Amino acid sequence: MGDMSQIRNIVILTGAGISAESGIETFRSAGGLWENHRVEDVATPEAFARDPNLVLRFYDMRREAIQDKQPNPAHFALAKLEERWPGKLLLVTQNVDDLHERSGSRRVLHMHGEHLNAWCTSCDVRSRWTGPLFDRPPCSVCSARSLRPDVVWFGEMPYRMGEIYAALREADLFVSIGTSGAVYPAAGFVQNAVELGAQTLELNLERSQGSHMFHESRLGPASQVVPHWVGEMLR
Repeated sequence: MGDMSQIRNIVILTGAGISAESGIETFRSAGGLWENHRVEDVATPEAFARDPNLVLRFYDMRREAIQDKQPNPAHFALAKLEERWPGKLLLVTQNVDDLHERSGSRRVLHMHGEHLNAWCTSCDVRSRWTGPLFDRPPCSVCSARSLRPDVVWFGEMPYRMGEIYAALREADLFVSIGTSGAVYPAAGFVQNAVELGAQTLELNLERSQGSHMFHESRLGPASQVVPHWVGEMLR
């Protein structure tokens, strides 16, 4: 990689690989099936319209499961970097868990939504939600029984893309951690960063589909490679 002394602004993208070591299974694990349903069949607006009970049960289980998981050394290392880094830093995550926040990160943008939020499609309010949605609880604001998981499904636009691209335009370094490089638009961030003149670094368990676009790839478990990299940045 280039001269690290010139790095001021950092954009970090995290994916399922950073949470896998905390026991949160990746989206497509077990062959992409959930109780004999393709994962795509429980993660689209069409699925929700067709069989809302199936979709709500799937997300209720996942919402419950993440709440007893704990951040790992990779999450804590990124929180430490955020706390000590003198320039701008934005942590963009594709993950819908809250492990970044629980490790102390504050500058976090959830481009795919959050398990621990519910979205009322009647009044368009998003609110903290830790319990089930299967029994159609009323919205705490408008009382309508039209809550859905505040998660971006296939076919829906990720959140806050304008903010992400604005941060990429200012970034001196783009780092991708634990992502497959297969899901757009996030998979295109590295190309945006390169075209804008930023340094790019991949930290991943194995080479991703977009590895060839990074200036450097470091392979290994996130709980090892991320703290090591953060240590270098804070020397």
